[in-house]
Amino acid sequence: MRDFLNVSSIELIEKFENLLKEQYRKMLEIEIKPMSLQEYESLFQKAVEDKKNGKVKNARNLKKEISTWK
Repeated sequence: MRDFLNVSSIELIEKFENLLKEQYRKMLEIEIKPMSLQEYESLFQKAVEDKKNGKVKNARNLKKEISTWK
């Protein structure tokens, strides 16, 4: 990293930035995968059940709870 900070070539710095961006993009592709319709429907159904069973908090109550965490 120290060597990089001493580089004065704009072209070299731009290449390094592009390499970092490309690697970051590849990392996101691996970590973030679209869910299937079946997965979506399952998560949606679970959310509906959670709401029916009172497992959901509104934003106001959640903020109150969070304020006690300190």
